[in-house]
Amino acid sequence: MSDSSKAGRPKRHSRLPVLAQAGPVSVWMILFVTLPLLYIIYISFMKRGVFGDVVYEFSMGSYKEIMDPLYFSVILKSFRVAFVTTGLCLLFGYPLAYFIATRKPETASKLIMLLMIPFWTNGMMRLNAWMLFFQVNGPVNYVLTHLGLVQKPIMFLYTDWLVNIGLFTNMLPFAVLPMYSSIEKLQKNLLEASYDLGANRVTTFLKVTLPLTFPGIFSAIILTFIPALGTYTVTDMLGGGKVLYIGNIIKNQFGATRNWPLGAALSVLLLLITAFLIFIYSRFAGLEDMEVV
Repeated sequence: MSDSSKAGRPKRHSRLPVLAQAGPVSVWMILFVTLPLLYIIYISFMKRGVFGDVVYEFSMGSYKEIMDPLYFSVILKSFRVAFVTTGLCLLFGYPLAYFIATRKPETASKLIMLLMIPFWTNGMMRLNAWMLFFQVNGPVNYVLTHLGLVQKPIMFLYTDWLVNIGLFTNMLPFAVLPMYSSIEKLQKNLLEASYDLGANRVTTFLKVTLPLTFPGIFSAIILTFIPALGTYTVTDMLGGGKVLYIGNIIKNQFGATRNWPLGAALSVLLLLITAFLIFIYSRFAGLEDMEVV
């Protein structure tokens, strides 16, 4: 066969390696992510039976029930706590990420490891440590009473204040890591150019550093706001069942209350919030192109 006839034929590329890599992942995502999500969305439009079963009749009752003042107040409270947690993570996390990113690579890797060491332990152990630390006869109240700052021990346990501390400490590493990655990629010649043009440190930070590291900041917002909004282990432990948030209500609806349609409707609400934040992030992802290659 001549070379010209071989050249005229389209080349056949084996798709087996691609299917071997993507096939199992696709099957896994369809079976254990996509189908469960679709089922949750489906039962959110169903009715609750008398004995807690799901009656497969179309109904918008669960979404209407979300607007009930009781549930709506809990949703607003959850948003407020998530905003506070995210704000604290950005306020303390950005300077920490900037400090780590400006160290030598060897020092930065050690600092990142120190940041992640608490997550080598069980989450329940960390939450129990906070409970022991802030209990009535714990170290915090001991110091406050012996310094004369308070007359009697303060009840920190099972309060929104302690839940905020638990959420903040749990979410802080998830805020630091993406911001560290974004700051670490920042090219130093851009800062030097800003200084050469007469800008001071504050102007350089506001006009150069902050805009160029915004993708990392927005990633930190997504990684902290969404878990803080939907988590229930922290609020269950530190809130003692007295502090309710969206995550607690969803857990209760799928558990003791056995109102799966309402729990599914609240889950869909969290899903929509997640999708909205990811959509916004995708619109701002082009900011990474501002970095000089």
